[in-house]
Amino acid sequence: MIDRKIRVIIAKPGLDGHDRGAKVVARALRDAGMEVIYTGLRQTPDMIAESALQEDVDVVGLSVLSGAHMALLPAIAQKLKEADMKHVLLVVGGIIPDADFEPLKQAGVHGVFTPGASTTEIVTFIRENVTLED
Repeated sequence: MIDRKIRVIIAKPGLDGHDRGAKVVARALRDAGMEVIYTGLRQTPDMIAESALQEDVDVVGLSVLSGAHMALLPAIAQKLKEADMKHVLLVVGGIIPDADFEPLKQAGVHGVFTPGASTTEIVTFIRENVTLED
C-alpha cells in the first residue's frame, strides 16, 4: 500500500465564470485529507492536461456550468490520454443532463456529479476509484 495523499486538480474549463461550487468541492477534498490544487477559471483543455501532468495528479476534477461539457470534457479526456495519463480519474460536476452521462463516460469521464450531490459522495467516489501508483 502506498502511503501518500491523493492529489487532485480542480479546474473550470471554458468560459464559465462561476466557481463557488468548485471551491466548495476543493475545500471538502482538502478537509478529507487530499492534496488539492485549484487552477482557477477559464482553463483550456491543454492547460488542464498540462497542469495535471506537471502536478502528477491522481484526479482531475472539473466544474462545468456553461453547457459546453460535450465539447470540453472529451477534449480534456483525449489530452490526458495523449499525455499517457490514462490512470488519472476524471470527474465532473455541474449542470449536465442525464442523457449526456453515458456519452461522457464513453469519452473517458469516470464520474458525473450534478447539483445536489453531496461532497461526501464525491470524496467516497474518489477514494473508491483512484489508483495510487509509485
